[in-house]
Amino acid sequence: MIEPAREDDGPEILLLTANAGVFKPTEVAAVAEIWSDYLSEGAQGSGYYMLVYREAGELLGYACYGPHPLTEGTFDLYWIAVDRAHRGHGIGLALLKAVEAGVRSLGGRMITVETSGTPEYAPARHVYASAGYLDEARLRDFYSPGDDLVIYTRHIEL
Repeated sequence: MIEPAREDDGPEILLLTANAGVFKPTEVAAVAEIWSDYLSEGAQGSGYYMLVYREAGELLGYACYGPHPLTEGTFDLYWIAVDRAHRGHGIGLALLKAVEAGVRSLGGRMITVETSGTPEYAPARHVYASAGYLDEARLRDFYSPGDDLVIYTRHIEL
């Protein structure tokens, strides 16, 4: 089941992020910051909408998205992560579809996703491509030498 994140989901979201195997400690810290803003200001106030995927009461994945500043109807998918033991079962795709529905309900017209071009992120890039996201741009050596920024987009039908 996918639903908005609850106040008590924070520790599990941070643990899932830390154990994902691809995020650096600074990225885990960024999720903690976003979570703090989400808790203190709410989704509309913070600009961060958090969804979680639960199965039998266990948090198996989450997604965070929000409006891109200074645009009309463009939203960013900031984070999406699935528990390592449950990858490949459609959880990431289900979260992505829930994000799209959320963006649509907020009047959004486009979603952008920024991700790494390293081999570790190939499964994530595969999910985006299989869900109809377009590989729009690649900035070579963006994150660090050999780690490109890959930008995907998807236009949302209202």
